[in-house]
Amino acid sequence: MKNSPQLGPRIAIYGPTGSGKTTLGHQLGQRLGLLVIELDTLFWLPNWTQKPREQFQADVQQALDACPQGWVSIGNYHSQIGGLVLFQADTVLWLQLPFRVSFWRLFKRTVARAWTKEPLWEGNPNTESWRQSFLSKNSILLYAITSRKTHVQRTLANLQNTPHHAQVLVLRSTREVRRLIDGLLRSPETRDRS
Repeated sequence: MKNSPQLGPRIAIYGPTGSGKTTLGHQLGQRLGLLVIELDTLFWLPNWTQKPREQFQADVQQALDACPQGWVSIGNYHSQIGGLVLFQADTVLWLQLPFRVSFWRLFKRTVARAWTKEPLWEGNPNTESWRQSFLSKNSILLYAITSRKTHVQRTLANLQNTPHHAQVLVLRSTREVRRLIDGLLRSPETRDRS
């Protein structure tokens, strides 16, 4: 990624667990003056209950509609919302960092959250626990290991089979992510939005 690409005002960020979607999304939202939509916050109810699909889809559409100037959507959720986000996106950023990088980040984040018991999302009491993270078949760490290949397959299928006009940028290293952010800082268009 030698030159920083022009990012449209509707940005979807995909990537496996621990790849840095949320961090990147909030950095972009701040730098571009766009509202950030974390799909996790819309999907998970207290006690790790999943929201019914129809309600989730309606909530996602309402969040997108509430941002007519643009948005940054963080999260995959292909099977629950189909092309709802992708159909409207101008840019897709797909984080495909090496597994060792993503897993180490996830491990550190999981330990910190299990230690502090800090709620994962504002207004939602869900937290990570030692038991759930390290001794459960629902462990986020186990999920990261077992779902990586499926994530790639599903995301490729979603990008190929869903009608969309988005430019798709695959970011394969922390250096490429940094270059993207640094390029936005130097962009005249970004300076004008601030």
